[in-house]
Amino acid sequence: MPTEILMPALSPTMEEGTLAKWLVKEGDSVASGDILAEIETDKATMEFEAVDDGVIGKILIAAGTDGVKVNTPIAVLLDEGESAGDMAPPPAAAPEATASADAEAAPAGGSDVAASPAAAPAPAPRADGTRIFASPLARRIAADKGLDLSQITGSGPHGRIVKADVEAASSAPKAAEAAPASPAPAVAKPAPAAMATGPSADQVARMYEGRDYEEVALDGMRKTVAARLTEAKQTIPHFYLRREVQLDTLMAFRADLNRQLEARGVKLSVNDFIIKACAMALQAVPGCNAVWAGDRMLRLKPSDVAVAVAVEGGLFTPVLKDAHLKSLSALSAEMKDLAGRARNKKLAPHEYIGGAMAISNLGMFGIENFDAVINPPHGSILAVGAGIRKPVVGKDGELTVATVMSMTLSVDHRVIDGALGAEFLKEVVALLENPITMLA
Repeated sequence: MPTEILMPALSPTMEEGTLAKWLVKEGDSVASGDILAEIETDKATMEFEAVDDGVIGKILIAAGTDGVKVNTPIAVLLDEGESAGDMAPPPAAAPEATASADAEAAPAGGSDVAASPAAAPAPAPRADGTRIFASPLARRIAADKGLDLSQITGSGPHGRIVKADVEAASSAPKAAEAAPASPAPAVAKPAPAAMATGPSADQVARMYEGRDYEEVALDGMRKTVAARLTEAKQTIPHFYLRREVQLDTLMAFRADLNRQLEARGVKLSVNDFIIKACAMALQAVPGCNAVWAGDRMLRLKPSDVAVAVAVEGGLFTPVLKDAHLKSLSALSAEMKDLAGRARNKKLAPHEYIGGAMAISNLGMFGIENFDAVINPPHGSILAVGAGIRKPVVGKDGELTVATVMSMTLSVDHRVIDGALGAEFLKEVVALLENPITMLA
């Protein structure tokens, strides 16, 4: 029977996407692993691969369509020997009159549950009552190899068994015929935070009647930024810790290192030192290397540090994993690569998901200090300002001039208490004011 190709969830936060471009057309033969389409998620444009062999029988969603919900059928894949005529007719749409009658029959106030799309026809149940969803090709291969499809877990849409699943099962030892694993308990997902509060869109528009303005539609990234930051400010009990750090020793040390590394094409930035200092401070103060997980905390062992990167229409927070184990030059090269691909929206989800804390540096824009909003589930975010030449009192009481940088640590009080956050920030300052210790 023809197989529906469904809109995939290409990131854990994706609920809908834009089918940007089809790379195949109706009648094309495809193999498992072939690229079918380019799909814009809330963060990036990603390639979507076929999971089975066959022929594209019909494209259901045109290129350029926005707001396609995850698991919506976008195309139909035909197996060997099938034709478009074998496709089951789509479920008849309920006439408007029926819909109206249903609405009238509903209780006052309507239903909070959205109507789900009609499910694809399921194969007939076997004698024992179970149903097996498998492609015809997978069934033939299983029959040839004498494999029991009921013992194979499908990786296709809706758990459908595809060719790759059967081939993987045939290469596994037959002795490992374990009892089917019980499904993992579903993790409760918090309802998405409202993107906006206050006046409605129509009310705001009426306030500006007669004024010249342009209405800008929200793309997927801006919707995600709005929802996540609204959620953050509504649900995370922020508090703020501020410190100043003198950068003169760091600037001299950085200049000396860059002279020595010039032949290798390496140029370290102040931000590279801040990333390394935060990574080492998370190891020194492990209580701050934690995230909020709803009804518990997760305390991480490695130092995975996210760094905010401004892109057109929003921002990314690519994650430098195991940052405490990497040299300054390795961190610098990785950060340049991640930032470049973030600006082109070419990051894969695993490159911007995770981390225990984030760094947001607006110093290059001349911002002296600011308070950043925590990106859940992170436990903190460090807001970094510009280095400013200003008078300071020296260690011996003399008045001198130094380059001073302001830092503000926004902290989730559910994860990190005040004294613990202060200890972390103290460690960061110590490392930045004595940068040679980062090489030890």
